[in-house]
Amino acid sequence: MKPQSQVNRRSFVKGAALTASAVAASQFAPLPSFAKADELALLDGLGQAELIRKRQISALELTRATVARIEASEPFINALVTETFDAAIKRARSGGLGRGPFAGVPYLIKELQEYPGLPQTLGSRHFANNMGRVEFPYIRRTRQAGFNVLGTSASPEFGLLATTESLLNGPTRNPWNRGHSAGGSSGGAGAAVAAGMVPLAHASDGGGSIRIPASCCGVFGLKPSRDRNLASRKGGRAVDISVGHCVSRSVRDSAMLLSLTEAKGRAARLEPVGFVSEPDAKRLRIAVSARNVFQDRPHKEVRRAVEDAADLCEDLGHDVDDEMFEVDGEEFTEHFLILWASGPAKTVADYRKRYGKMPDDSVFESWTLGLAEHFNSKPGDALEQAVQYFKGVERGVDQFLQKYDVALTPTLFTPPPPLGEQGPVAPFGELYDRVVDYVSYTPQHNVAGTPAMSVPLHWTKDGLPVGSQFAARYGQEAVLLSLAYELEMAKPWADKWPAICAHTEFAKV
Repeated sequence: MKPQSQVNRRSFVKGAALTASAVAASQFAPLPSFAKADELALLDGLGQAELIRKRQISALELTRATVARIEASEPFINALVTETFDAAIKRARSGGLGRGPFAGVPYLIKELQEYPGLPQTLGSRHFANNMGRVEFPYIRRTRQAGFNVLGTSASPEFGLLATTESLLNGPTRNPWNRGHSAGGSSGGAGAAVAAGMVPLAHASDGGGSIRIPASCCGVFGLKPSRDRNLASRKGGRAVDISVGHCVSRSVRDSAMLLSLTEAKGRAARLEPVGFVSEPDAKRLRIAVSARNVFQDRPHKEVRRAVEDAADLCEDLGHDVDDEMFEVDGEEFTEHFLILWASGPAKTVADYRKRYGKMPDDSVFESWTLGLAEHFNSKPGDALEQAVQYFKGVERGVDQFLQKYDVALTPTLFTPPPPLGEQGPVAPFGELYDRVVDYVSYTPQHNVAGTPAMSVPLHWTKDGLPVGSQFAARYGQEAVLLSLAYELEMAKPWADKWPAICAHTEFAKV
């Protein structure tokens, strides 16, 4: 790491008291009332809501402009599964979106999430006609925030892959290069936000599914702590590793949404975060390592991204050390895949019970069937052993993070891969090897329950985004969001737009 810059540190500490509005003004300043409709894509969600609140634009005008942008760019990207534009326009016209902080802001729901009245296709041909009926507490809070839902975003089948290329919906293409993956499992959300279709979109993360598309698409993605948010699905799982939140273009959108959806009062297992609106002057102890759980060095562009991120943190006055918590990669991966495969195994078993036969690849994708077979090949107590192992990982990560405030690693082992490289039709054994290397940084934080975020600080020489992952102790989202505000101001990404973008003429397509 290069020597600490005292000048930069003093400059930051002096400026750390910036208000939320000042932070936003540098990158998401309100547009004049005569601005072109497609320029609304330049605003984050809170910026769009402010225009509505000040009556510089109506919710109906914003919705119509958003629909026009989506219709222009969606054929190039394939980020949406379901479009509910007519219903969204009707809601905007009626004025029934409330007065929440995001009142009137267009939004997408991931197709894995149950949402009353929307298809819940789960990225699966077998569930192509499945409809959501139950409104879980988390979803109720997002509705009360004022979002105007325009449809559902694409995911891989059951969210089981780190790329969004389901046989139901086809490949979601990366707006920065259509030949590359947008990540997964919230790939449709990541691509839609990156292209400016919507300023933020619902996402969920059970092994990296917020952070992976955030890295691939050059947007911000925070995975909250376990137990942070209200319930968004049925319980009863052996280990609850999945959480819901969003991907966004601005830090403040993510911070505001977290403050609205976190559990409070008697329902809270954690002290509420509230709305983190600005950076903190406190300097952090940051551990950094580019090596994955197998102690392998990632792609050179990924190494450069992490080194640059570490240097930036040092320039901002943080103490950065080369160290990382150690996990046996082979052992961790074996246990994690048992947990990961338990879901597909149950789905396959339920199908067999209902239809009296085993499903084949005309029903479920080969990756889903392969995971089910992998689980069923293990001893009967394998899942219980995995749960016990995870408790040890959780303790180890917690002990390590008593020494440091933040851990910095890559988000992914490589830049966004070409479409097809990790697609669901590849032979199971080959795909298994590719997946475990590619996502070898993110699942640890799902197991440990710790918050982690992917921050878009680097682009390759070919113009593909590469995120850097920052993680903190359980319940310390405020530390991450405060740091994210610093990074956003020091190395802004709001002015970076892909070749396929909702407010351009797609000149590079």
